[in-house]
Amino acid sequence: MELWKNDDELFKIAKQELFVALVGDILDEMGFQHQFLPPTLKPLENQFQLIGRAMPVLEADVFSESPEATKNPMMKKPFGIMFEALDSLKKNEVYICSGSSPRYALWGGLMSTRAIKLGAAGAVLNGWSRDTDEIINLGFPTFSLGGYAQDQGPRGKVIDYRVPIEIEGVRINPGDIIYGDRDGVLVVPKDVVKEAFAGAIEKARGEQTVKKALENGMSTVDAFEKFGIM
Repeated sequence: MELWKNDDELFKIAKQELFVALVGDILDEMGFQHQFLPPTLKPLENQFQLIGRAMPVLEADVFSESPEATKNPMMKKPFGIMFEALDSLKKNEVYICSGSSPRYALWGGLMSTRAIKLGAAGAVLNGWSRDTDEIINLGFPTFSLGGYAQDQGPRGKVIDYRVPIEIEGVRINPGDIIYGDRDGVLVVPKDVVKEAFAGAIEKARGEQTVKKALENGMSTVDAFEKFGIM
């Protein structure tokens, strides 16, 4: 039986029936045991839930906003190609960024406003974000180290996008699914999305049966022996 026909349907099921830990458990069973991003990356608002396709963005530190003696024309461009990266966002995509040191904010309120207009699903920054109140008021799911106002203008540039990146050894390719809630951010490789989410949906629906059994007084030992789920 086909559980979903497209990303819109899958993401709706995930938001209504699943949670990140459950999909992570299924990936563990499949042998993908290093798919969680570091636990320091948290939602700006506890209720933020994020699911979408990765649009990876590569950052780099710089030490001058527009150096005179540069051999690279991009170095004279404020923020590098950040605006091009942002404008390339499509419906259901997640702006996910890495490569810089944690000295400055990689995301803010105006970027969130543009991303919402483009139908993006959220942002994950391997670093800081800023304009925290504005982002929360916009309701745009943003995961980062937290709020820190120092601007990236003279400190960092986007040097590429829609390319593979890594965050603490976790590989993120364009089109992977990024799934996040207050318990963590998970990278689901695009080649195993169907198997991972089908398994998670089956487990979630099975856990409802286990929950009812526990509520009716069944012991955890008996429940595990009968249902194989805990």
